[in-house]
Amino acid sequence: MKVIEELESDVRLYSRLWPTVFTKAQGSFILGEDGRSYLDFFAGAGALNYGHNNKYLKKALIEYLNDDGIIHSLDMATSAKIGFLSAFNDCILAPRSLDYKVQFTGPTGANAVEAALKIARKISKRSTVVCFTNAFHGMSLGALAVSGSEHKRAAAGIPLSQTIRIPYDGFSPAADGLELLDAMLRDGGCGLDRPGAVIVETVQGEGGVKAARPAWLRSLAALCAEHGLLLIVDDIQAGCGRTGGFFSFEEAGLAPDIVCLSKSISGYGLPMAIVLLRPELDQWNPGEHSGTFRGNNLAFVAATAAITRYWHDGALEAGTHRHAAQVTAALAGIAGSHPAGLIAHQGRGLIHGLAFSRPHLASAVSRRAFELGLLVETSGPRGEVVKLLPPLTISAESLSAGLDILAQAVKETADRAD
Repeated sequence: MKVIEELESDVRLYSRLWPTVFTKAQGSFILGEDGRSYLDFFAGAGALNYGHNNKYLKKALIEYLNDDGIIHSLDMATSAKIGFLSAFNDCILAPRSLDYKVQFTGPTGANAVEAALKIARKISKRSTVVCFTNAFHGMSLGALAVSGSEHKRAAAGIPLSQTIRIPYDGFSPAADGLELLDAMLRDGGCGLDRPGAVIVETVQGEGGVKAARPAWLRSLAALCAEHGLLLIVDDIQAGCGRTGGFFSFEEAGLAPDIVCLSKSISGYGLPMAIVLLRPELDQWNPGEHSGTFRGNNLAFVAATAAITRYWHDGALEAGTHRHAAQVTAALAGIAGSHPAGLIAHQGRGLIHGLAFSRPHLASAVSRRAFELGLLVETSGPRGEVVKLLPPLTISAESLSAGLDILAQAVKETADRAD
């Protein structure tokens, strides 16, 4: 850690949260240089839905490398890209009757969000975008503008504008954000700069693992349709199977105008991001939005292997729902074993959280869990939520072991606090 402390920028975060040097990883476990094994309920912030060094994906990558496959290609045509597009259409889009063009952006989620905002503004010819309280969409300036965190927004150093922010589902019992937006759009005297699009997460991961109700999401989609607003779903953390279905909006029966995907789309933790556009919205001129690393062929190979291995049938989705029931029961037990109002549990699928009424307890639980051999991070506007993102491929036994560690960490932390 001395090298890290002396040479790496102070902006680093996770090496402070988990002060050890990690050397190897497999499945749901990550190994420290001291030989200690940790259960990973962080999974690369949702970038490792299929676990560390998944053997099926690794095999495809090794074969591709051994065959001297193209690695870097910008947006040239390659066999790896064609393989991904074909698999994605055949296994993901077509079975869901979704008709999208696929745009390859720069390799991060923020790149996908920036592209989505740009094309929405180009098409609508309006610069204002509707976003939500406690949203998080990335660290670049456009993505920060539609994000809610005061801490992250402050680092921009300039005003972040061209947005209208309304309450997310459940933000306040006194304020229905959709009713408010609808009323403002109908009233020509409210001073509203008419927006061209709405961007939303169906589950706010960084915002505290807050899951919107399907009925609320359907109401949002209907409002967008009525008022001619493009609906952008940021599915960067909640997508790729995290909530059960491949897309987190499937449960609500939505077909958004634009979808942002990254994190686990590559399947192996390799940088990759895409934007899905309804065909009539694909109004880019050639080269109008580009990026040097939008042609990561290793990511295409891993993504194709993940899709063909795990999404040709419903086995992974069914397993995620079983795991989700196990997590829900465990978290309900943890919350119920402590004083009323101290802990609440929330989330969907395999993105869940324990929200503490005393925010400092969440970071204390995360630290104690690490000491006991479990990686969990915190989220929420005050860091008040312990967030669980185990790999979708985790075994029921490993999931149970991690939940037991979490229960112990919560008990010891809460007992000390009392």
